[in-house]
Amino acid sequence: MKYNINWNYGLLPQTWEDPSFENPEVEGAHGDNDPVDVVEIGESQAKIGQILKVKPLAALAMIDEGELDWKIVAISLDDAKVSLVNDISDVEKHFPGTLTAIRDWFRDYKIPDGKPANKFGLGNKPANKDYALKVITETNESWAKLVKRSIPAGELSLV
Repeated sequence: MKYNINWNYGLLPQTWEDPSFENPEVEGAHGDNDPVDVVEIGESQAKIGQILKVKPLAALAMIDEGELDWKIVAISLDDAKVSLVNDISDVEKHFPGTLTAIRDWFRDYKIPDGKPANKFGLGNKPANKDYALKVITETNESWAKLVKRSIPAGELSLV
């Protein structure tokens, strides 16, 4: 039960956290070589592999063993509360404590395996919707460069 998570968790397609990019806003951390993660906070449990259309609400800058691993907090467009939740302040209003719980879960989830707690950039606080959209745009641009092979793929296999 140590890995139990209370939200839908997945990724944003066509995004890539470039390991060659040193992010000056997040302690100079480099991307983790993966797509951007998304934590969907709506009231329905998604099925494994289910594709959801979501509205981004906030971003957490998790630093996992020195690598930047963005977590975008979002809500499904099919959720009953989607019209009520448009930015970080609405998350606190309609889902009180959720942003702190998400941060704490990602901070601590590797501790049972003997690894250190993860850290967070941006003052250990979630960033607002505009910042989340900026992260999505930047990582989509990195993904586009990757698939066009205009930046090195590193350890990734681009078949």
